[in-house]
Amino acid sequence: MRILGNKEGFFKFVFVLLIIAFLMYAGFQIAMPFYRHSSLRSDAEQLARISVLGDVDKTRAQVFELAQELKIPLREQDIEVIKTARGMRVKTAWSETVDILGIYQKTFDFKIDVEE
Repeated sequence: MRILGNKEGFFKFVFVLLIIAFLMYAGFQIAMPFYRHSSLRSDAEQLARISVLGDVDKTRAQVFELAQELKIPLREQDIEVIKTARGMRVKTAWSETVDILGIYQKTFDFKIDVEE
């Protein structure tokens, strides 16, 4: 007990520092899937916007390539690209499980449905 109550409070400082580091790590692990979803959504909107006269298969391949760059667990057949009267529609969905040091696991479901 004398060690925890010393003047410098070294162990208390280290303990608080470890808690802050853990919270930062957990926040980063939880935020990354949402960042990937947001990024793919905005990129899919741009691709749908510029691919109005383009090929459906080419647009699907471009969206799949973006998903691979972002390390999103998607297969190319999970991406649906439809040419509509107004433009292109891109639809896809996936799930990601966040595991924080084996203590906490949470699965997030993401869906993208954009039409430009």
